[in-house]
Amino acid sequence: MTDPGGWHADEALEQLYAAHWRQLVRLAVLLVRDTGTAEEVVQDAFVAVHGRWSRIRTPEAALPYLRQAVVNRSRSVLRHRVVVDRHLRAEAAQPAPVAPDAEGAVLGAARRDAVLDGLRELPRRQREVLALRYFADLSEGEIATTLGISRGAVKSHASRGAASLRGLLGPLLEEEQP
Repeated sequence: MTDPGGWHADEALEQLYAAHWRQLVRLAVLLVRDTGTAEEVVQDAFVAVHGRWSRIRTPEAALPYLRQAVVNRSRSVLRHRVVVDRHLRAEAAQPAPVAPDAEGAVLGAARRDAVLDGLRELPRRQREVLALRYFADLSEGEIATTLGISRGAVKSHASRGAASLRGLLGPLLEEEQP
């Protein structure tokens, strides 16, 4: 990439890199307080300056432009850290979810399978109403619209389906009682 003055971006940036890399990294370290991140910031700044080389009017303006790019990218890194830290603190304030023990996981899977098997035993309309009600969390009106039936029919199918399911799952429900 050549500007109107005849100087090449690649050559000029190679010279800037050789002469000012360490100085720019030290500047970034002072701002971001981490050498690895500072090196990334400076590298990104060089890439950005290369992409905008045509905007730089004179070779003397390149170093100040590069320094400003390092400062701006360092600010971005610091803003990102604040957001990440805020998120981590909010996450840490949340109580940790209780991990089920192995027995609880197996029992939970067994219950889920029993409920699914029980649903398969129900008539189609009852199965549909219960699935839409408890798994899709739809209201009676939404279920009625979805299935093309009245709200009264939804209530009737839900009541009969739940009673049948309780009958099918009775032994499993009794095991859970203390």
